Amino acid sequence: MSFQKPTYSSPQDAEAAFYDALQRADLEAFMAVWAEDEEIICILPGGPRLTGYASIRETWRRIFETGRRFSIEISQPVILQGMLVTVHNLYEQITLKGPSANSKSEAETGVGQASPILATNIYIRGALGWRLLVHHASPTPPEAANEISKTLH
Repeated sequence: MSFQKPTYSSPQDAEAAFYDALQRADLEAFMAVWAEDEEIICILPGGPRLTGYASIRETWRRIFETGRRFSIEISQPVILQGMLVTVHNLYEQITLKGPSANSKSEAETGVGQASPILATNIYIRGALGWRLLVHHASPTPPEAANEISKTLH
């Protein structure tokens, strides 16, 4: 039985599927959100730029097989909606669960909450609906998540 990629009718549907698959550590569902393009890009906090489907898939396969799981709360989205390209910028509050890198045994688990992450997701619309083209996540000081934007004229 082969896996058939779903069609996402909006960038919001694609984003919901992206974060759902990430939290479930479901590699097939996670990769189904990405555009099938060698120009896709994923940048994780403190990590190198990953380009291409195979590179992104392999990196996330290794992340998911550690047993660590992500619980992610999204807040303060800023959406720039276009007909063929949409940019979402948002805060991710991530809680990690599962075996800790500092654990002495596999039975020990670590639970920790990281500082907010500022993420930019860029979606493109094609024949099969909306797909993720770029995911770029950067660490953010905790106080920045509560920042009130200022408009200068």
